[in-house]
Amino acid sequence: MSSTGKLKSSSSELDLDQPNIEDYLPTGAIIQQEPHGKLCLHDLLDISPTLSEAAGAIVDDSFTRCFKSNPPEPWNWNVYLFPLWCFGVVVRYLILFPARVLVLTIGWIIFLSSFIPVHFLLKTHDKLRRSIERSLVEMMCSFFVASWTGVVKYHGPRPSRRPKQVFVANHTSMIDFIVLEQMTAFAVIMQKHPGWVGLLQSTILESVGCIWFNRAEAKDREIVARKLRDHVQGADNNPLLIFPEGTCVNNHYTVMFKKGAFELDSTVCPVAIKYNKIFVDAFWNSRKQSFTKHLLQLMTSWAVVCDVWYLEPQNLKPGETAIEFAERVRDIISLRAGLKKVPWDGYLKYSRPSPKHREKKQQIFAESVLRRLEEK
Repeated sequence: MSSTGKLKSSSSELDLDQPNIEDYLPTGAIIQQEPHGKLCLHDLLDISPTLSEAAGAIVDDSFTRCFKSNPPEPWNWNVYLFPLWCFGVVVRYLILFPARVLVLTIGWIIFLSSFIPVHFLLKTHDKLRRSIERSLVEMMCSFFVASWTGVVKYHGPRPSRRPKQVFVANHTSMIDFIVLEQMTAFAVIMQKHPGWVGLLQSTILESVGCIWFNRAEAKDREIVARKLRDHVQGADNNPLLIFPEGTCVNNHYTVMFKKGAFELDSTVCPVAIKYNKIFVDAFWNSRKQSFTKHLLQLMTSWAVVCDVWYLEPQNLKPGETAIEFAERVRDIISLRAGLKKVPWDGYLKYSRPSPKHREKKQQIFAESVLRRLEEK
């Protein structure tokens, strides 16, 4: 495919804010260059490094693709299929959804009526209390999965509690934690959330040893690093689960793994999670959708289908750095789940270039175009 073909194809695929060249040129400045009044693509790419960068980003913007949910193609496109689609909507919203709400409500009633007495009445029996609370959290996560009609297939040996081991997994949504927690009560490290999710974090999930942090607080990194080192040393602590990407990715790609999980002098147990999008896209875009809306989307779908692989434990090799170790584990997870690796830091998702930087780039680009036109 030619350069022009690639550019057009990618431009239609990605929804990017692209500068219009003609907006930065005087009227009639380019009408003499070609019979059809357009500059050739190779001329444009020659005149400015800025434009070359922009063209490259349009052709292969692998960063934007990591955090973009692709809507399913419509299939109710004729008079025969549309009634079936309407029937499906009625079933999902008027039959399945109320039944799932009932299942989740029953789960919460059973959980809270058991968890609260155990938590307050067995404070002097710490080992027994933690064991019961662990089982109750696993049960509640099973109710959550049932409320999506979750079909989860686990591959490999079930995780066990051992000192000096940490589990790492690719991250698509907060439901990753629920899917894994219903099988084994992990202690997860997670961003502190507001609202009802934050309330659950600070009360119920504290009982399984979860560790929270605030991405905006620089001091939290040192505190979390110390808590992680202390946690992995305890033989009776729940297995530690970390999502080293640090953000939700759309289950087509894996972004760079943070090295913190690989500096604990512990055995790293990779976990690969792959969702089947035949019924619903499990990716959670936290910038566009609250977790409550995300759960409602799952509960009004037909089912959530996914595979979970517990892969062979890995240890740091002699002479290997923590970054190299992280990349090796990322290779293993990406290969097993069929995900594409991209060389991006997921935290870039939370930062945007300043308006002054964009305006400066636009001005440089316009000046380059004008100089080239004057030369001709």
